[in-house]
Amino acid sequence: MKLPNLSSLNKRLLLGLRLGATLGIVLAISLLFPKHTRFKYSYEQGQSWIYEELVAPFDFAIIKTPQELEQDRNKVMEGFSPYYRRDDSTQIRSLRQYEIKFERYLKGLEAGQFRDLQRRSNIYRNYGSSVLSNLHNRGIIELTEEHRGKSSSYVISVLQGNTMNEQTLGTLYHQDEIPGLLSKALQQSKLPDAEFLLSILSENAQANIKYEKTKSDETLAGLLRQLGEYKGKVRKGELIVPRFGTVDRVAFQKLESLRTHYEKEIAERSSWIYWGYVLLTALFFAMLWFFLRRLRPISFQKSRDFWFILAWFLVYAYLTHAVVKIQVLSIYIIPFGIVPILLKTFFDKWLAFFVHLLIVLLATFLSSAGFEFAFIQILVGCVVLMTSDDPRDWNRFFYTIVFLFLASAIGYFSLALIQQGRLERIDWWMFNWLFIGSFLTMLANPMIPLLERIIGFTSPVALSELGDLNRPLLQQLALKAPGTLQHSLQVANLAEAAARAIDADALLLRVAALYHDIGKTTQPQYFIENQHGINPHDEILALNSSRIIIGHVTEGVKLARQFRLPKMLIEFIETHHGTTRVEYFYQKHLKDNPSAPAEIESEFRYPGPCPQSREESILMMADSIEAAAKATLKNPSSDEVAQLVNKIIEGKISRGQLEKSKLTLQELEQCKHVFVQTLSSMYHARIQYPDGQAPAEKAQLNDSPTTP
Repeated sequence: MKLPNLSSLNKRLLLGLRLGATLGIVLAISLLFPKHTRFKYSYEQGQSWIYEELVAPFDFAIIKTPQELEQDRNKVMEGFSPYYRRDDSTQIRSLRQYEIKFERYLKGLEAGQFRDLQRRSNIYRNYGSSVLSNLHNRGIIELTEEHRGKSSSYVISVLQGNTMNEQTLGTLYHQDEIPGLLSKALQQSKLPDAEFLLSILSENAQANIKYEKTKSDETLAGLLRQLGEYKGKVRKGELIVPRFGTVDRVAFQKLESLRTHYEKEIAERSSWIYWGYVLLTALFFAMLWFFLRRLRPISFQKSRDFWFILAWFLVYAYLTHAVVKIQVLSIYIIPFGIVPILLKTFFDKWLAFFVHLLIVLLATFLSSAGFEFAFIQILVGCVVLMTSDDPRDWNRFFYTIVFLFLASAIGYFSLALIQQGRLERIDWWMFNWLFIGSFLTMLANPMIPLLERIIGFTSPVALSELGDLNRPLLQQLALKAPGTLQHSLQVANLAEAAARAIDADALLLRVAALYHDIGKTTQPQYFIENQHGINPHDEILALNSSRIIIGHVTEGVKLARQFRLPKMLIEFIETHHGTTRVEYFYQKHLKDNPSAPAEIESEFRYPGPCPQSREESILMMADSIEAAAKATLKNPSSDEVAQLVNKIIEGKISRGQLEKSKLTLQELEQCKHVFVQTLSSMYHARIQYPDGQAPAEKAQLNDSPTTP
C-alpha cells in the first residue's frame, strides 16, 4: 500500500484550514450587514431620473418629511394648554394663618399702641381677610419655569375638582406680583397706619394654582403620538417619475416613501436577505483568493502574508460597523488609506490597490454610504498608488497626506455641486471629516516598524539599514572574501538596473545581491574570485569540490539566520542557484569515474528551490551572467556580451529554473537588454598602450574622452 505524501497532506490540511477560517470571517462580517433589503434605485433631488419610467408597484402612503413632522409637532405644542390645578384648601389655610399672625401682631404691641389699634382691629382684620379672599378667588398662579415670560394671552387649562376651565394668564395673579398688588391695595384703602398688614398679607398670600406636570406631559405625549406620519396616498400603477424626468420635491418624497415601504415589506416577507449578504461577502473573498492564487501565489502560500491580508477585512468591517452605530461620527473619519500604504510597503502596489478596492466596496455595503463614499475612497487608493513608495522620506509622506485630503475634498465638492446644484446646500462640515480621515492616515508610518517587529515583515527602511556595508555580516564578507564582495557589488548593480527596467523591487534586489554569497566566508579560498594563483580544488576530488561549492548556499542560510536576516533575504540565498548542476565538477567527476552510477548526479545539484518571484529570478540571472562575464570576457564587443547574456538566460530557461518566476517574455527581454548595456559599460574595451610609454602619457590617454 502506498503511503500518502506528507508534504502534500500538509498542504491540503493548510488549505482546508484557510478555507474554513475564511468562511468563518465571511459569516462574522455578514452579521454586520443591515437586516433590511436595499432599494434598487439611486437618486438625488433635483437630478434627472436615469431609469425607465417608474410606476407604483403597490399602494403606499406618502411619508411626511422630517421638516413637515417638525412643523406638525410645533403646531401641537404651540396650541397645547398646559394643566394647572386650583387648590381650594389653600385659601382656607391662608385665612387661618392670617388670623393667627394678626393676633400675634396685636399682642406684640405696647399698651398705648394696642389700645389705639384695638378700637379699629376688626376693621383691619376684616379688610385683610377681604383682600386675601379676593386674591384667591381670582387665583394666584405659581408659574413653572418654562411658562415664565409667556404673554398674558397664553391659555392654560385650570383643573378644579372634576371640572376644567381654560384661562389666560392675564386673568390670574402671578405670585411674583403679589407684594406690589398688596402695597397698592393698602394705599388705596385710606386706612391709617395700615402698612403693618403688608408683611402679614404677603406671608399668607400663597399660590392656589400650581402646575400639573405629570398630566401635562402625558396629555402632550398622547397628542404627539396621534400625529400622522403620512400625507396622501399613491395608488398602484400611478406614475411616480417619468424616464429622464427631474426628481423634484414631490417625486423625491414619493420615492423616499416607496423605498421605505419597499424595504420594510421585503424585510418582513423574506428570510433570504441574510443569505444574500453572505453570498456577497463570500464573493469578495473569492475574488481575493483568485487574485492571490493566480497573481500573487507567494503571498497566498505564506501563512503570515495570507492572514495579514485577510485580517484587514475583519478590522475595517467592524470599524465601519462601530462608526455607523455611533452615528455621531462620519464614516469618512475612518483612514482607509492605511491599508494600501502598508500593503504597498510590504508587498506591492497592485495587491495593495486590489485589497483596498475590496475593503471599500465592503464598507460601502456595510454603511449604506453610497456611490459618493466609494468614489472618494477609490480616489484615496489611486493617490496612494501614485505617490512615493519610500516610507523613509517623511517629507514625501506628508505630501501624500496633503494629496489625499485634496483629492477627497475636490472629489466630494464636485459630487456635491452635481447633486445639490447650489453652494449653500453643500455640507461644509464634511470637509472636517475628510481632513481628520486624511490626518489619521499618518498612523501608517509608525505602524510599519511596529509590524516589522511583531509580524516579521521587512520594509524599505529595514532594507536600507541592511544594505549598509558597515553591517557586521558584510564587514565579515569584506575581510574574509573581498573578491566575493566585489562580485556581489557587481551583481547588485546588474540586478538593480534590471529591476528598475521592469518596475520590480530594486532596493530589495540590491540588498539581496549583497548577501546572496555570504556563505563563501566559511571557505573563501575555494571560490575563484578569492584565489591568487593557487587553486585548492586541484588537490581534492571533484565530488568534494562540488560539496564545498554547493555548501556556500546552506552555509549562507545558517549565517543569515544566525545574524537574524529577514526571511525574504534568506529566500534569495536559497534560490539564487535554484536546482542547477555544478557542471564543471560534474563533468570532471564523470571523466575521472566513467562507471559512476547515475544517482550520483544529485550530489552535484544545488538544493534549491527555484526562484519563486521576479526579483529572485533576476538575481539568479545577474549572478550567473556576472560570474560568466568575469571568467570569459576580456575586451568584448556588444555582440559578444549579448551572446553571453542570451546563452546564460536560455540555459536557465531550458533547465526549468524560471518556470515559477512570474517573469513575462516582455520583462525577460527588457532584463536582457539592461544586462547587455550594463555589462558593456563594465567590460568595455581598453586602449592598448605601447610598451615603454611614460606613465604620465598613459594617464593622459586614460583621461581622454575618446571612445575605444
